[in-house]
Amino acid sequence: MTVCTGNICRSPMAQIVLRERLADAGLDDRVTVDSTGISDEEHGSPVDPRARRVLAGRGYPTGEGHRARQVQADQLAERDLVLAMTAQHARALRRLANGTEANIRMYRSFDPAAPAVPAGGSESVLDVEDPWYGDLDGFETCLAEVEAAADGVVAHVRAALGVR
Repeated sequence: MTVCTGNICRSPMAQIVLRERLADAGLDDRVTVDSTGISDEEHGSPVDPRARRVLAGRGYPTGEGHRARQVQADQLAERDLVLAMTAQHARALRRLANGTEANIRMYRSFDPAAPAVPAGGSESVLDVEDPWYGDLDGFETCLAEVEAAADGVVAHVRAALGVR
């Protein structure tokens, strides 16, 4: 599960990219990818039109039929991997998990070129930039960050499934 704030930009973009990469790896029949937001402010909203435009421009599906939804505590323990788009999202997810077994990771931690989290430092160096307040360039940057980590997520899933 990919998780951002409202589930209309970053997390659905990551969901779409991961679904495509997992299908390319022949794992789409073994893995389910979904997305949610930590907030309910966009509940029921479709993927942001700017995100759809950027996705289409790179040949991805555009999230037709997607409706934003808020993450629920019980979903966290049900997912093998929960991918937070920012450190703030990761903190909110860990609070929501409230000690239950949940594998919450920063999405960009799977990007081999992403900055390292300094010892005792904040995970925020791994934040996927929020494109909401900007123009199309912000969505392009967001998609590039999502794509850069996608192969690492696929490799992680392969290892977890014991598939070479």
